[in-house]
Amino acid sequence: MGENRLDRETSPYLLQHKDNPVHWRAWGAEALAEAQARGAPVLLSVGYAACHWCHVMAHESFEDPAIAAVMNDLFVCVKVDREERPDIDQIYQQALALLGQQGGWPLTMFLTPQGEPFWGGTYFPPESRWGRPGFPDVLRGIARVWRDEREKVVAGNVAALMKGLARLSSPKTGGLVDPSVLDSIATRFAGAFDKVHGGLGGAPKFPNCSILELVWRGWKRSGDAAMRDAVLISLDAMCQGGIYDHLGGAFARYSTDERWLVPHFEKMLYDNAQLIPLLLWAWQETGAALYRQRIEETVGWVLAEMKAPEGGFAATIDADSEHEEGKYYVWTEAEIDAVLGADAALFKSLYDVTPHGNWEEKTILNRLAKPFLADDATETALAACRQKLLAVRRDRVPPARDDKVLADWNGLMIAALAQAAPVFGRADWLDEAVASWRFVTTRMMEGDRLRHSWRQGRHQPGTLDDHANMANAAIALYEATGDTAYIAQAEAWVRALQRHFAAAEGGFYLTADDTEALIRRTKSAADSAVPSGNGAALAMLVRLHALTGDDGYRVLAEALIQAFSGELERDYFSLAAYLNGIDLWAHARQVVVVGDRAEAGTQALLAAVQAVSLPNRILSVIRPGEALPALHPAFGKTQEGGKATAYVCRGQTCSLPVTEPAALKAALQA
Repeated sequence: MGENRLDRETSPYLLQHKDNPVHWRAWGAEALAEAQARGAPVLLSVGYAACHWCHVMAHESFEDPAIAAVMNDLFVCVKVDREERPDIDQIYQQALALLGQQGGWPLTMFLTPQGEPFWGGTYFPPESRWGRPGFPDVLRGIARVWRDEREKVVAGNVAALMKGLARLSSPKTGGLVDPSVLDSIATRFAGAFDKVHGGLGGAPKFPNCSILELVWRGWKRSGDAAMRDAVLISLDAMCQGGIYDHLGGAFARYSTDERWLVPHFEKMLYDNAQLIPLLLWAWQETGAALYRQRIEETVGWVLAEMKAPEGGFAATIDADSEHEEGKYYVWTEAEIDAVLGADAALFKSLYDVTPHGNWEEKTILNRLAKPFLADDATETALAACRQKLLAVRRDRVPPARDDKVLADWNGLMIAALAQAAPVFGRADWLDEAVASWRFVTTRMMEGDRLRHSWRQGRHQPGTLDDHANMANAAIALYEATGDTAYIAQAEAWVRALQRHFAAAEGGFYLTADDTEALIRRTKSAADSAVPSGNGAALAMLVRLHALTGDDGYRVLAEALIQAFSGELERDYFSLAAYLNGIDLWAHARQVVVVGDRAEAGTQALLAAVQAVSLPNRILSVIRPGEALPALHPAFGKTQEGGKATAYVCRGQTCSLPVTEPAALKAALQA
């Protein structure tokens, strides 16, 4: 029994731990059966490959033979990749929150042999420091309590946590949400933003993309400039801060300080997938070159760095290289001088390069002090400097990449590329989105359902998030191409969700009814670092109703709204994606263009559509003579005078025919 069994896995995170002296098991019935046979509690450790503090705890504790011996003697030790098994992570993160502790990774939970939680934390040092107990002391203390006070633990902690988990999985229902609630919530969020540096609160700062979207939608509805400015100040600071990789492109997961200077250097596919549409809306609204540049650079990073070996997009880039956080990304002044020579003075003045640096005697490149772009000649010179530095950086030891493909995160990135490609006329971006789509829908399908993850032919069961995000990607691809096969696939996934994920009272469970039974089948509209699956599903159902005219999608969408509306009384902060879906439900703007996509007149109208920041836009392009669904508000609409013609519809009412691009743009901005 005493061996580390992670060498049988394909997850890069689990494989990082295959040589630990800890007798790790992967999650499963076999590990729980061993715990039950031994009468030993389970030590559950959850993390992911790019996680810096996961690496720290591994090096300090899991690689230490003495600490490993304590773990092996007292516990059955189970390792979980939170990206591969979000269902497991969600349950035990909720349990930690119920214990009154801040969640995160590494997650360290102590479970009964049946998998029920009774205590936990996140990172523990090898000896007591920073107000945290040493990990060996924690291990011995938990084992002693389990041995001597087991009945008290089961009757107290376990029972209370299981009751709390049951409540969290049974959200408070209510009626349909009055759309006026959206404006009051957006106003409250905008008021909570940092007026100087952007973002919510102080350090650490996360992008909080769903909340930024919620506030942007509030600005588009109300015209309240405070909402617009809250988002733009945040985007400007992120685009020019150290959280952005000014050489290689893409945003890191979060900033450890309030100014967005010092990132937690790991890069996640999902953050960048969510930031691209936000930057796109900001560019459409302002025309600011900075936003377009960051979109182009971030997409460039995705296509250069994140394509997985056999297809699809990889999950993450590590924070560490050569066992040091950020080593790959930071510079000394001497290094900058050596590479740039005569151009160094200009570069250093704009990128905050100083003799002693801005972080641990090194420099994190940023433009926070002078965030506005300079004149064209200066920016051209800076671009040449960045290319020289990037070429030198490529000779460094790079951070590791987790190249597993996750269906839900790929859905987010496919949708982002499909939205951005038509705006900037980038057919190559659309081709890449389609290529990823094909990988996911061929290699990651089993019957009529998606699998969640793929690496070396191994899969994990598909979740609500996979189907909802990939269905939204399908709709984005349909809008970009007009290919109705994408809509057909999205509809097929809705049928699969209804069969295997639907709750009787509305909404969807995270896991299917025929997947591995965990201690709780979770159902939530709360966002994490990504939009909640139910929030994504709501937007998808509203869009399908608009595009197909099928009233069944409206019924499902409204049942989903009601399934979680009572939660708004408790906590609206975590429900941003759900609220964004309600905004779409209440204020969808359908644009129908009747014309051949290849013709100049149609292209001119589409260019007018793509020039407007309109989060609630739903676009259909139909050929002359092609019929829309009978219940579609634009059913029967035709071309005016044989010219490409647009109709803008709200609810069941459509505008008069529009044939001039300027008039269409004005109608959309009204």
